Amino acid sequence: MANEKSDLPEATGHRLEELEKGLFTSDLSVNEFLLVKEAGFHPVGFVMGSSIYHIGIQTRKWGQSQELTKLTEAMYNARELAMTRMEEEAAELGADGVVGVRLDVNYYEWGSDAAEFIAVGTAVKAEDGVSRLNALGKPFTSDLSGQDFWTLNQTGYAPQGLVMGTCVYHIAHRGLGATLGSAGKNVELPNFTQALYEARELAMTRMQDEANRLGASGIVGVRLEEKSHQWGSHTIEFLALGTAVDKTGAPLTLTRPTTIISLDN
Repeated sequence: MANEKSDLPEATGHRLEELEKGLFTSDLSVNEFLLVKEAGFHPVGFVMGSSIYHIGIQTRKWGQSQELTKLTEAMYNARELAMTRMEEEAAELGADGVVGVRLDVNYYEWGSDAAEFIAVGTAVKAEDGVSRLNALGKPFTSDLSGQDFWTLNQTGYAPQGLVMGTCVYHIAHRGLGATLGSAGKNVELPNFTQALYEARELAMTRMQDEANRLGASGIVGVRLEEKSHQWGSHTIEFLALGTAVDKTGAPLTLTRPTTIISLDN
């Protein structure tokens, strides 16, 4: 997962230098900004990482359900590259972590076999000067909103890292006999059930493995996404994402935050 800082574009250095002088940028809403400050952190800069990755070709059997390990590896490695570069930007700013992380995949006109993986978020630093780096000595990452980040800190837990697990799986097509045999009947389709079940389990297990490597005691905000990207209906990526957390030892201090005035009707 380690990359040299030379991976970052030359223009990044100038942008980060400007931020180091005191100006900050952030994609936090005003309410989120307030709650991040109340949690004892202040934003130091909007950070990002990107990787344009060529997705290789892997053969699959029409009638066999199987994980497409080459595609799984590509989707995982590309996101890791983007995440690592975002963490490098945060570390360059002396940040303790990145909140509100978003992971996106974009496809462009130059071909369906290439995609841009991008990670963005707001780098933050603890106002008390105490390091909040995770167990790996890196800035923590979290996809929690500013409101959830405040609540998590108030309950005595701290984010350790945005953890993920992925699995690209080919679901076998049904043969003519099986299709005709179930026509007009209410009946489970065991080949589909088992394939989707196994693919989700692989993604979830890999996410938990990442949390264990961080020494986390739990994962909050877990979501399981399904995307076919441009592979067709019988090949699906299952992506499990969540924020690994660990108890800080601080007592429960859930208090009412500063009143937030809403102008919504």
